Amino acid sequence: MHELQTPRKTALQVSSPIVSQPFTKITSSTNPAVKMLKSLHRKKVRGETGLFMAEGGRLVHQGIDGGWQADYIAITAEGAGRPHIRDLAERARTAGAKVLEVPERILSQITGKDNPGGIAAAFQQRQQSLDELKSGKNSLWLALYEVRDPGNLGTILRTADCAAASGIILLGNCCDPFSIEAVRASMGAVFDIPFASSDFDTFNSWRQSRSARLVAASVNGTQPHDRIAYGNQVAILMGNEQAGLSEQVEAACDHLALIPMRENADSLNLAQATALMTYEAWRSQGYPGASTNS
Repeated sequence: MHELQTPRKTALQVSSPIVSQPFTKITSSTNPAVKMLKSLHRKKVRGETGLFMAEGGRLVHQGIDGGWQADYIAITAEGAGRPHIRDLAERARTAGAKVLEVPERILSQITGKDNPGGIAAAFQQRQQSLDELKSGKNSLWLALYEVRDPGNLGTILRTADCAAASGIILLGNCCDPFSIEAVRASMGAVFDIPFASSDFDTFNSWRQSRSARLVAASVNGTQPHDRIAYGNQVAILMGNEQAGLSEQVEAACDHLALIPMRENADSLNLAQATALMTYEAWRSQGYPGASTNS
């Protein structure tokens, strides 16, 4: 009987190994760690520290499950009382994160949100090189040229993830995918979709080396977006929200696609237009990677 009880006890200890240990309690917003976490709203600080902020149990859970390294976890006393939130904090601490228990008002200051969901995490950033982006029988990349709105970027990350895209390439002076606004809008896709940064000429040489077609959405397009031959290796190019694409960049494309709109209509939001182009390219490939495939 004693021999049967011992492994059962050990299993319980493994599932919550340090649950009895308290977290580091901080009550002052002038604490150095708190000040650093609050400053992650600034791109300069994110660049210097290599960290970015994710808020709420869903995003933190996705980051930790995806193997992203959390350096700091900030949690409220109420959050610590919720089993799933406390389990996230314990898992992060086991992996090396510093766990800070802070008042609700301080967590709101860290996230810039009135209802931050009881937990936030500062994760280490990741980016890939162009050559590290995956490719295969059917490859679909999204190339974003000098996109400036983090909400658009986060939404496009989410679209790319849903459409099983091979990766996103940020061209030129794009906004930061690790800003809290972009991470929030991505709904966790920032942890799932690989992305790289490049100048246009390097990217164009890279896609040519993979025999990938370059298809851009443009007001100068000559064919509707649903009549383009996208092919099994394709990069969808989307331009800046205000200026679109330069003549030089458009001249390098294999196809310029026109998204049909009602006469006298203004324009589609960049994230909406990207979704239309992405899903049409994915459809033309037969939706590889879709969960409904038989």
